[in-house]
Amino acid sequence: MSEIRRTKILATLGPATDKPGVLEKLFYAGVDVVRLNFSHGSAQDHIDRANNVRALSKKTGRRVGILADLQGPKIRIARFEETKVWLDEGQDFSLDINLGENAGDNSHVGITYEALAREVKPGSRLLLDDGRVVLDVVNVVNGRINCTVIVGGNLSNNKGINLLGGGLSAAALTEKDKEDIFTIGKIQADFVAVSFPRCADDLHLARKLLADVNCHPDIVAKVERAEAMQKDIMDEIILASDVIMVARGDLGVEIGDANLPAAQKLLISRSRELDRAVITATQMMESMIDNPIPTRAEVFDVANAVLDGTDAIMLSAETAAGRYPVQAVEAMVRVCLETDKQRAASVSKHRVDEHFERTDEAIAMAAMYLANHSDVQGLVSLTESGATPLWMSRIRSGLPIFAFSSHEPTLGKVTLYRGVIPIYFELKDQSDEQLNKEIIELLKKFTYAEKGDTFIITKGDLTGKEGGTNALKVVTIGEGLIPE
Repeated sequence: MSEIRRTKILATLGPATDKPGVLEKLFYAGVDVVRLNFSHGSAQDHIDRANNVRALSKKTGRRVGILADLQGPKIRIARFEETKVWLDEGQDFSLDINLGENAGDNSHVGITYEALAREVKPGSRLLLDDGRVVLDVVNVVNGRINCTVIVGGNLSNNKGINLLGGGLSAAALTEKDKEDIFTIGKIQADFVAVSFPRCADDLHLARKLLADVNCHPDIVAKVERAEAMQKDIMDEIILASDVIMVARGDLGVEIGDANLPAAQKLLISRSRELDRAVITATQMMESMIDNPIPTRAEVFDVANAVLDGTDAIMLSAETAAGRYPVQAVEAMVRVCLETDKQRAASVSKHRVDEHFERTDEAIAMAAMYLANHSDVQGLVSLTESGATPLWMSRIRSGLPIFAFSSHEPTLGKVTLYRGVIPIYFELKDQSDEQLNKEIIELLKKFTYAEKGDTFIITKGDLTGKEGGTNALKVVTIGEGLIPE
């Protein structure tokens, strides 16, 4: 069997990947899901990129998922007369809702979020430009937030604002997001990421708005607010979503960088416990925007996320705007392949003592434990909804899980699940013997199987029915009715 990478790679598309031939090279390099970042570009840009991804999926035979990432309520300063200013430590500086859009200077600048003046108080700490500039609030007078500069430096147009500790009330879905959902409906994205969700209702609303345009993707909750790390709120957000993204940029600013490693590990472990997929994102190979190889620290960062159990790791500017988008994916592939081999990445006691309410869930768990404790080369799940391969992928294993389905949306969703490989397969009225033969023939065609290999196959008695998985079969190539 050819070497199979279990950890999935998500690459952001942009100007760098629009260059002729680059996107196709990303396919062959190993990208599993692409991200359309709705913070940048026009609706037509995103439609064109999605069409190119779908065309290449057909050409290469690799089903690559599409994630649409909504911009959300990015709270920003306005603009400066001279594009940027330098702020000295200890000086006075103000954020003023009454100031003109382009009237900023060394003493003050406008802000785009009017409620900020009502939501801060003396002593509040504001972090601008991902924490590169730090301000402490002195007082608020008629919409003017007067501050002292604690950490100075260059400050340029439209930089983001975070409140240390969180607590800003900006709605997760903006009017722009609601307009972008119409575009996402045209694209029929496999995943939609919601930025800065505060509670389950934010995710329920996104799901409803998408359903209104006949789009039913998996919902990705980007954990970016400090309050989202509170235990009850964290579980509420995880359970209301299908996928969690550990969005380390804004989250790190709000909770402090020193608290970020523990937060990442907690989010990954809790998401897996609650049977949700998880993406780790932000600056994973940031140096590769300008360099053809990653730093050693970045290699360790990617490897640690894999060992934590993340389903996917994400590249942002590295592929969207960097000089070496293909090399960035290739570097991630190398690190993931080696890290996947470590015992810590393949040993699991997930839910070993639990009672299962559903037969299909019990079958998924039984198949994985049988596979992990016997001489098996992989698992095959005939799936309608993708639920069985998702449950299987929550158990750490070194074995591939092949999701066989005739439903394109299901194949799209499983592109993100750790260790799961989507394969189009049409269920007809095959007998059990014929079905097993056709499954093995497909695995051999894609070089995933050879003589003597053993696979576990899970399926339901009634095809075309969600939640119907109730059977488990062990087959060996070259034995019984299975041809060599």
